[in-house]
Amino acid sequence: MEQRVAAGDDVETPGGVVTLRYWASARAAAGVAEDAVPADGPMTLADVRRLAVALHPGTNLEAVLGVCSVLVGDRPVGSRDAATVRLAPGDTVEFLPPFAGG
Repeated sequence: MEQRVAAGDDVETPGGVVTLRYWASARAAAGVAEDAVPADGPMTLADVRRLAVALHPGTNLEAVLGVCSVLVGDRPVGSRDAATVRLAPGDTVEFLPPFAGG
C-alpha cells in the first residue's frame, strides 16, 4: 500500500502521525490508499482534510471528501462540524464515499 508523509520521511512512529485512509472514489481521486500526515499535537478533522487536499493538488479529492462519511478510529463522525472533531497523534481517519448497492 502506497503511503505519503506530508513533511518528509523523518516521521518514525505511528504516534507522530494521523493516518488518512481513502476508500473507493476517494482512493481513486487521491491516487493512493492512504496518507500519513505529521501530528505534533491535537488537530481537527478540518485540518486533516485541508492537508489531504494539499497532498493531492489538481485532483477532485476535495469534492469527494465533501460527500464522504468519516470514521475516526471506529467512531462515526456523522454530521458534526469538521472544525469541532478533534484528532490526536496516532488516530486513523477513514473517508468512505457513498456507494450504490446493498
